[in-house]
Amino acid sequence: MHDFFGAAELDALRLSLAVATRSVLCSLPAAVLVAWLLTRARFHGRMLFDAFVHLPLVLPPVAVGYVLLVLFGTRGPFGHWLYEHFGVELAFSTNGAALATAVMTFPLMVRAIRLSLDNVDRGLEAAARTLGAGALDRFASITLPLMLPGVLAGAVMAFAAGLGEFGAVITFVANIPGRTRTLSLALYTAIQSPAGDALAVRLAIISFTLGFAGLLIAEWLARRVRHWLGR
Repeated sequence: MHDFFGAAELDALRLSLAVATRSVLCSLPAAVLVAWLLTRARFHGRMLFDAFVHLPLVLPPVAVGYVLLVLFGTRGPFGHWLYEHFGVELAFSTNGAALATAVMTFPLMVRAIRLSLDNVDRGLEAAARTLGAGALDRFASITLPLMLPGVLAGAVMAFAAGLGEFGAVITFVANIPGRTRTLSLALYTAIQSPAGDALAVRLAIISFTLGFAGLLIAEWLARRVRHWLGR
């Protein structure tokens, strides 16, 4: 692998994998909660909340990155508070790249989990309720296992999409080698260089391979879990 891919490609690959992993791990619990609220709960403003959750799908990624920079930059309301109290600086950092990626891929997880939750047989939950199971017990023992195909598929799809996130990342955390230069940013940098054609080709191969593999794994996991659940 080192013979074909150089240090620049490997650094970008490692950083992309780290950023995508952090983004999924941090946002997956929230995605499960939000999907449950949008599917099962009834409350005022539900339509507005649904639209807000899915807003990153229709906004330009650069606009999302700019909003994150305004809110979480060192002079922003949240960014300033985090820096003053915890010494955390998200702008122009790897953690900031993970945040931008999480925001952009969050709707993908929510949609996949909602589709799976819609197919959960509520009769099973009702039967567990009549047997005295509480809300948390029903969710942990019945609802969550049955919606697991959507949870896994959504997580893998978000991970694969996160590997290629560009606009929000470069706007929020810039293009810093070793800190924020992920695969997509490294590919962009290579394209801008007159002698970067060979590097761009190698980075494109990595990106296509990871994206295709992510989609295949998501579908395979969903089918395996459905088979395990007897569905």
